[in-house]
Amino acid sequence: MAEMLMTGRPGSDSVEVMTSSDSPTPKLNAISIVVDDMAASLAFYRACGLDFPDDADTAPHAETTAAGGFRILFDTADSLASFGRSWSAPSGSQRISLAFECATTGEVDARYAALTTAGHVGELEPFDAFWGQRYATVKDPDGNGVDFYAALG
Repeated sequence: MAEMLMTGRPGSDSVEVMTSSDSPTPKLNAISIVVDDMAASLAFYRACGLDFPDDADTAPHAETTAAGGFRILFDTADSLASFGRSWSAPSGSQRISLAFECATTGEVDARYAALTTAGHVGELEPFDAFWGQRYATVKDPDGNGVDFYAALG
């Protein structure tokens, strides 16, 4: 049985009804992160292994394609406001975390050590998790948890 999907702009009189068999499944291919300090954020994510052009540090928007083709986009709050989008920083706990798969358990430890030595906050020191991974978490400059993991054994 086909699932019905409603499309259209909220508050508009024009609504199109499609069925899931009529519509291709959208492909999730990017995540966007709002940052306070583009240069500090890009320095952190470069240390995680992502590549950005040097001139991206002063840009209101930067993006990269990670291994596997997934895109990670960074925007300043001012950038969001420039195209009419209101945004305010969330309060309380983080809403997202990113996870980087490492080739070895030693790489998990090395990434954690390099980032915390550089002054970033370590949330979870490397440990052997019961689910079979070496795991660690470091906070990015905006307080988001960034996980590093590798299969044990």
